[in-house]
Amino acid sequence: MLKRVFVAPDPGRMRLRFASRAVLGITLAVAVCGVAGHSLVAAVTGGLAALLALFTVGDATVRGQAVTTALLPVVGFPVLALAACLHDVPVARDVAFLAVMGLGVYARRWGPRGHSLGVFAFMMFFATQFLHTVPGQLPELFGAVLLSLCASSAVRFGAWCYERRRPVPAAPPAPGGTGLARTTTRQAVQAVAGGAFALALGQVLSHERWYWAVGATWWVFVNTASSGETLVRSFRRVLGTVLGIGVGFVLAIPLHGAPVPSALIVAVSVFGIFYTAAVSYTWMMLAVTVMAGVLYGLLGVLDPALLALRVAETGAGALGAVLAVLLVLPVTTHATTDAWIQRALRCVHACTAEAAARLAGSEAADPAPRVAELEQLLGKVRFSLAPLVHPLSPLRDRKERAGQVLDLLDVCAREVRGLAAVAADPEASHDARLAAACWRVEAAVEALTTQRAVPGAADVVGELSHAVEPALAHLHSLERALADLAAPLQRTGRAPLMG
Repeated sequence: MLKRVFVAPDPGRMRLRFASRAVLGITLAVAVCGVAGHSLVAAVTGGLAALLALFTVGDATVRGQAVTTALLPVVGFPVLALAACLHDVPVARDVAFLAVMGLGVYARRWGPRGHSLGVFAFMMFFATQFLHTVPGQLPELFGAVLLSLCASSAVRFGAWCYERRRPVPAAPPAPGGTGLARTTTRQAVQAVAGGAFALALGQVLSHERWYWAVGATWWVFVNTASSGETLVRSFRRVLGTVLGIGVGFVLAIPLHGAPVPSALIVAVSVFGIFYTAAVSYTWMMLAVTVMAGVLYGLLGVLDPALLALRVAETGAGALGAVLAVLLVLPVTTHATTDAWIQRALRCVHACTAEAAARLAGSEAADPAPRVAELEQLLGKVRFSLAPLVHPLSPLRDRKERAGQVLDLLDVCAREVRGLAAVAADPEASHDARLAAACWRVEAAVEALTTQRAVPGAADVVGELSHAVEPALAHLHSLERALADLAAPLQRTGRAPLMG
């Protein structure tokens, strides 16, 4: 698991940039709150707002990201005020919390912007429970959130706007339909059902920290699109929390809330959250848990019993999510997985076409952004297939085929990265055989995505010039991988890969 995080491909150092920029943006946000004279509670709220803005806002363009960031307080402030005003009205507070949870999941139907606004709204409600916010604190919290969003935006859109060179790829739209046929609607109902169970069980465990269980259910549902994905994420959520609690006993408790070392550990945790998010949910949750423990230490309420309670509450939330996806309007994984695989295959072709155009002399062609997009899409494929390749999966045939698909897609990604590196070499030259090989790659992708027979990969024939040989070698390996993908993806006369 550790190797997967630190050896995973990072084209263009995008994950490193993502994490480093987050640390800079959040540090600046908290520092600005401190200079403005805000309390520790307000600084924590501002830092959370900056973290959410940098982590969840994922529109396809920089302009879209700026608009979504500007809308965050429009959605978050009313929720923050509602939660604070209901602080002493438990029944109304609980109903409102579940309503915000359901609407937050439902908002995913409007794409990345809806997803970001939904997450921000839920977390503003959650933060009021975490910090025991009352109405008298609202003006200060509003000011801290605005300052923090301005500070983090100055980093994201000013000092470190690497998206100008590498556009963020847009996620595929959620499956359509109306009413309960729409995935986001079904998941919203599931989230409310799971959240209600978690809320009830969480309050049995603790009248003060019950919201941890609801938060666990919420984050299990975020970025999942099927029952299988939710089950796997529930397991990883609990595992990451348990590991994080273990680290918390070693690091957070001995600090006794000391400001400087606590701030350093929070910064490292923030880096870990952003750096591992795309490759390991377990490691991301470990970092989140360590950060939460240190924050509780800064607030002066951390002790071993509190960390143990967090494990129990997380288990309650994960159980609520599992029961909801199994018993309430289950969403099958087949359509979701198939869509991600097709998107990844088409991205393979787009990467190849960009590299070929660059080798042909086009200065405008640049395969690097497509390679980064392919890595993100493969992450989605891995996550979607995770229920099948899990060691406890009883579907042996599908497990084997899913493993083959993942291995071959990884080969495709490796060859595409190599081809992009060759294309970036100014000494590389164009050869007619490159165009022919790229055409065969296009034909193979078209066959795979339309369920037609895939032609076998052509053999490398003749002597290749030193300049062209690396590019052709990558293309022929890519052809072979695409041809081999036909067998595990073939559905004729067999059970679908995902069911």
